[in-house]
Amino acid sequence: MAMSEGVCRLGDWAVRVVTEDGLVTRVEFVDEEPCGTVPEPIAAYCRGEPADLSSLRPAPLEKPGKSAEIYREVCAVPYGSTTTYGTIARLVGTSARAVGQAMRRNPTPLVIPCHRVIGADGSIRGFTPSVAIKEYLLAMERRSAPNR
Repeated sequence: MAMSEGVCRLGDWAVRVVTEDGLVTRVEFVDEEPCGTVPEPIAAYCRGEPADLSSLRPAPLEKPGKSAEIYREVCAVPYGSTTTYGTIARLVGTSARAVGQAMRRNPTPLVIPCHRVIGADGSIRGFTPSVAIKEYLLAMERRSAPNR
């Protein structure tokens, strides 16, 4: 197995990306200095460029089950846009709570853009490790989204 790990900056935070055999297996927000390399689409995204991360293969999409269905729908939410937990739930035939639970367990945020899923009332809800990161990501995407 070929494993690679790198850390890059994202505003005030750092992002660690772990890949194994071409799959993105983990994306974490960490308190570390940049080191190693991260896939270029993630590096561009973290620089605030409207990068397309769809060329990356997140490991959770390789597994069967409802969470993978939820993650596929979340991956379809365009850069700079948002959707709701309820909308994703209707698309995959589950509950908004199940969508929230899948988002909480998402091991590859950014690649599976769970930050683009918000409450039906427009509220920005949970994000690990901090809602401030979710707010930052949404604001960054709004500023740099093409055709906005």
